[in-house]
Amino acid sequence: MTRATREDLPGGGVLLTVPDDGPGPPPLRFERVSDRRWTLRQGERPLIEARSEGEGCCRDLRLRRLPGHRSPLPPPTAAAMRAGTRWPHRYALWLEDTGLGPLHRGRWRLTPRTVFAPGIWDSDLVRDWPDATLELLCGGGWHGVLPLRPLPAPDAPRVKAYRKHAREGTLAPVLLWWVSFLDGWLLLDGHDRAVAALAEGLRPACVELVRLPDDAAWQATARQITEAHEERTARLAARPRGPHLARRLRALERGYADVVSALPYEADATAVFGRPSGPEPGGPPPP
Repeated sequence: MTRATREDLPGGGVLLTVPDDGPGPPPLRFERVSDRRWTLRQGERPLIEARSEGEGCCRDLRLRRLPGHRSPLPPPTAAAMRAGTRWPHRYALWLEDTGLGPLHRGRWRLTPRTVFAPGIWDSDLVRDWPDATLELLCGGGWHGVLPLRPLPAPDAPRVKAYRKHAREGTLAPVLLWWVSFLDGWLLLDGHDRAVAALAEGLRPACVELVRLPDDAAWQATARQITEAHEERTARLAARPRGPHLARRLRALERGYADVVSALPYEADATAVFGRPSGPEPGGPPPP
């Protein structure tokens, strides 16, 4: 892959702009099988076979995960963990160099994720393997974490080694990939570290990988918001002056500035690629 351009983000994150390296999907990608079925592949290996059931707002997504997921990141060394590495930047370098990850043309954000809704790392962490059913609800989605391999036991040898780092506060973060149509995350790297943190009563430290809208897309949205803001401001300013008019105008300006400044960094829809013509390889559809 041609090297991406980088921009430091507040809070220790990094923005990657990946150039167009020509046709072809990334190694780790979602592929559309039909209106109700999709597959997650790594290379030619299927990792998830999924089928949607139900109509309207309330739908079930039936998943069968298959063995063979290979992490796009190398295992973090004990020395690197104790050194306090800038993990979003390190993960960005590794994702650029790997032949196993989801990066493709466009803008990507790698940032620490510190705030989650209640339940994300307990009731909404999918522990069943290989089959699982996700409830996708209108307005709320699913909003959980889906591992790509079986979670190890809390007393597994590698987990026990990581638990010591968790107690010391030096455990490397897990890597989560935000998937828009799941309204949730895939656990790309750090299955053992996640279990280690949870076994110590801690929430795993996380780096979140999010695909962002192209410049033209967010700028078009910004223009629409600006036009609506200017119309609303003009209507408000045309009213008879009262004791609260100036305060309301200032509040309107602050809200507009907050919304527009966030647009370049809001999540875009996760890409789903078409499957090349030919027989469909892989495992059976989920039950």
